[in-house]
Amino acid sequence: MKFPHPIPVQDLAKRYNAQIIGDHTIVATGINEIHKVMPGDIAFSDVQKYFDKTLKSAATVILLNEVTECPEGKVILLVENPFEVYDDIVRLYRPFEPIQVTRHEAADIHPTAILEPGVVVANHVRIGANTYIQANTVLHEHTLIGDNVVIGANSIIGSDAFYFKKTDEGSFKPWRSGGRVIIHNDVHIGAGCTIAKGVSGDTVIGKGSKLDCQIHIGHGVVIGENCLFAAQVGIGGKTIVEDNVVLYGQVGIAQALHIGAGAVVLAKSGVSKSLDGGKTYFGIPADEVREKYKELAALRQLPDFLKKNRT
Repeated sequence: MKFPHPIPVQDLAKRYNAQIIGDHTIVATGINEIHKVMPGDIAFSDVQKYFDKTLKSAATVILLNEVTECPEGKVILLVENPFEVYDDIVRLYRPFEPIQVTRHEAADIHPTAILEPGVVVANHVRIGANTYIQANTVLHEHTLIGDNVVIGANSIIGSDAFYFKKTDEGSFKPWRSGGRVIIHNDVHIGAGCTIAKGVSGDTVIGKGSKLDCQIHIGHGVVIGENCLFAAQVGIGGKTIVEDNVVLYGQVGIAQALHIGAGAVVLAKSGVSKSLDGGKTYFGIPADEVREKYKELAALRQLPDFLKKNRT
């Protein structure tokens, strides 16, 4: 998530009563989770064993709760509760805006776009030329849709990320979802699909990709171009799917994985680890299809093997 204008670190320190360690002249240009940070971004850590990882990341401004040596070219803001400060900054620049009208007056909708009855369009939404959105679909804030896109009926685009921080008391506190959904040109999305916005980055559906009905795309997922997903596919947050990937019906992919270009995953498979491109996979957990079929063949022979080898 990028800020509308750079924020001097001294302004942040004043707002949150923070001690500055490092370069006082730095300005922050964005805020992101650790796996998405870029130079100029704010990141945080409130557990000492992760301090080093955070300090060595691309982030420039780091929120910590203990005094630590600051690397050159960065700045630490020492605060009592880094997560609370992080979340407050996101909420400050991405304030919650409940949907109160069917079509927000500030939404940017191309005159050639077709919106059927019941379509709800929030603020900060852009819809491109010749895009067709079917009845009762909801487009939440910060959703950007390209040209020649089709979105099926009863889909929900830009719902909040399923992302929570566990508190010391054992409860879960939601992060404010400050990211966006970006749907590129020529994408087809079936009926009843749900696509969550990123926590701080973007959820992206690449040009020409086709999604069947009842598919869920988690927060911060990046899908490449010309992918094909059959019904009831579910992809966990932060997973990256490269170009020309085919996922057959009811494939489930865990969070934060990488699926290589041209991979094919057969129906009902469960993907628990990253997959190389250009290969076909099957099973739970998914593996190369030839190896998985060998395993299944061996299992079918197991009862006879046990009978023959009883003592």
